[in-house]
Amino acid sequence: LRISQDQDARIGHKSADSSFFGYKTHIAMTEERIITAAIVTTGEKSDGKQLQTLIEKSKAAGVKVNTVIGDMAYSERYNLAYSKENDIELVSKLNPQITHGVRKKEEEFEFNKDAGMYVCKAGHMAIRKARQGKKGIGENQSDTYFFDVEKCKRCPIKEGCYKDGAKKKTYSVTIKSSEHIEQMAFQESVYFKEKAKERYKIEAKNSELKHRHGYDIATSSGLSGMQIQGAMAIFAVNLKRILNMAD
Repeated sequence: LRISQDQDARIGHKSADSSFFGYKTHIAMTEERIITAAIVTTGEKSDGKQLQTLIEKSKAAGVKVNTVIGDMAYSERYNLAYSKENDIELVSKLNPQITHGVRKKEEEFEFNKDAGMYVCKAGHMAIRKARQGKKGIGENQSDTYFFDVEKCKRCPIKEGCYKDGAKKKTYSVTIKSSEHIEQMAFQESVYFKEKAKERYKIEAKNSELKHRHGYDIATSSGLSGMQIQGAMAIFAVNLKRILNMAD
């Protein structure tokens, strides 16, 4: 969602070559295509970190959650642990760049699933990455992401992140695929693959919100204004769906 001259809006990325300035709306939806929870965030926020709140909001609305279907962004390690603790099957394919291994400064660097790159807390995306270590030995391998050091030099929040005079700025992620053996086995099952096919429903709902209800353009500035717009748009699409189901 895009809007100019907005103090709350932030830069987000849909791919390595495209970005937007605005907000994200993260939604949860039943198989009957009723939206049960929504979170409006600034554009740079990671999708994966909204999963648990979306599930808890859905439960509070009276939904019994047994299975959750989502893309790779939701397969972060802490989501896998949360799902297991709550007897929820998480149909989200593992992405080793997100889930494998221990990484430092986890809260300062977010993985953007669409671009396949990490983004720093200032909103700058890595410009390239390199695999280090011996192939086939997961514990000794890591992915190193390289940032544009010229942007780091001018960054207003570089303290504690970029050291003046440094010729490069990198962020490394250790790969430890053995820690996700259960999910790796699950995602190879027939059940997982059949359920994963239903993810198109959420994309169709996103399209309906954007193209039929004008949700691709923010009508006012500020996060609170976006939340109000989101509530109205979601109420409208839910009401339409309920009436269609009643016919």
